[in-house]
Amino acid sequence: MSILEVKDLTVAFRQDGKTNMAVKGVSFSVDRGETVALVGESGSGKSVTALSTVSLLGDVAQVGGSVSYDGQEMIDAPDRLLRKVRGNDISFIFQEPMTSLNPLHTIERQLTESLALHQSVVGHEARTRVLELLQKVGIRDAESRLGAYPHQLSGGQRQRVMIAMALSNKPDILIADEPTTALDVTIQAQILELLAELKRSEDMGLLFITHDLSIVRRIADRVCVMKDGEIVETGPTAAIFENPQHPYTQKLLSAQPSGQPIAVPAGAKELVKTDSLRVWFPIQQGFFKKVVGHVKAVNDATISVREGETLGIVGESGSGKTTLALAIMRLIGSEGGITFDGSDVRGWSTKRLRALRKEMQIVFQDPFGSLSPRMTCEQIIAEGLSVHGVEPGRNRRDMVAEVMQEVGLDPAMMHRYPHEFSGGQRQRIAIARAMILRPRLVVLDEPTSALDMTVQVQIVDLLRHLQDKYGLAYLFISHDLNVVRAMSHKMIVMKQGDVVEAGSAQDLFDNPQTDYARSLLAATLEPSG
Repeated sequence: MSILEVKDLTVAFRQDGKTNMAVKGVSFSVDRGETVALVGESGSGKSVTALSTVSLLGDVAQVGGSVSYDGQEMIDAPDRLLRKVRGNDISFIFQEPMTSLNPLHTIERQLTESLALHQSVVGHEARTRVLELLQKVGIRDAESRLGAYPHQLSGGQRQRVMIAMALSNKPDILIADEPTTALDVTIQAQILELLAELKRSEDMGLLFITHDLSIVRRIADRVCVMKDGEIVETGPTAAIFENPQHPYTQKLLSAQPSGQPIAVPAGAKELVKTDSLRVWFPIQQGFFKKVVGHVKAVNDATISVREGETLGIVGESGSGKTTLALAIMRLIGSEGGITFDGSDVRGWSTKRLRALRKEMQIVFQDPFGSLSPRMTCEQIIAEGLSVHGVEPGRNRRDMVAEVMQEVGLDPAMMHRYPHEFSGGQRQRIAIARAMILRPRLVVLDEPTSALDMTVQVQIVDLLRHLQDKYGLAYLFISHDLNVVRAMSHKMIVMKQGDVVEAGSAQDLFDNPQTDYARSLLAATLEPSG
């Protein structure tokens, strides 16, 4: 008998007098010791389905059908039963641990709170149990971490704490909702291995929600593919990957950034160059703020990028990738040489740098976080024109319409606000905001990691098209090496502020010279399909 059984589940939300169906007749089951993956793009109903299992959608949702846990019906179950099951028998891990962990409480307090609430375990016994949990999920020197706050841990450590919290009450079912999306490839591989090991040792059922099929191939026993609130295909993982039947499944499996970057034109001139660039942040102590050391964010980085060329910058979180890019753009202080278009820009005044800003633009990882929710699409894209001026003889709205068409957006949508666009459309707005100034260098800081696989492919194709059309130089920062390979002519690998390897992207992928580069490549999940 399955530990979790979902039959004909429907979920509807009422908004503005209309009923929107988010889940339409979904059925699946999860057995003990089994991993079932719910796969689909954003808006397909995956997370809504998962939250419905223990009635976490609230009164705004109209839920029908049946969700049975260990023979007990969960839909319309009494609050007393739901409180017992939630976090105890069925536990959740979410995508971004920083939004799930309380920033004001220590790790120890947050873990012991769960034990006290569900098992009445307190005091020394609770502390001992917390240490066991942290060690089980691979937190080194666990005792020294008990007093840490979430912001003092790395992304991988925070996710391990979330897993420890989810496991604290020995659940029968663990629901993991995009638990590795925001993590580096090496950390992602560790978390997936940890989940698989815990599933075996604890004999749990694991419901794994993701849009990344390469992860599914690695971890899942069975797959349910969701589209528009329905399961369009289900079956054993191997069968789905080897012989997908539904056109949507086939589309998902083929949605991997692929191809090669467009060749750099012969004789392309060098646009950006650094010479032993260094960014050290002082560590200050005491009343007089005496400098007692430095955080060596970037050490002696020497790079060059030509017009029409992409330099891929890879490495784990904290390796200095973004710091290097910000220093090149003169947004943070640094030592060493920075040359842009043949001019040494280190000593430039703020006034002189303003003209340079038009030549350098940046596109960030999370388009929703980098777009003002109070500005329309038109206002966001045209914002840079207010600073740098409109081209003589050009109308501002015409320029916005033109660049929107160029990035694949309908100019008729320019009066909408960011929340009215999909994730892929928001990223296109961010790209349009950078491109309207006709820059020569664009920093792309994880521009695809928050996007569905099919949307990733579209954004990569768009960026290559714009680069070919305008001869743009890109600094492409990413932990997704499949995307880096599709975009980059050259690559550098960074570790703890040092450039440990540099060369052509092809050579580095085919024959990495350092152990660290080899470990990064080995941790990259195999492409699906």
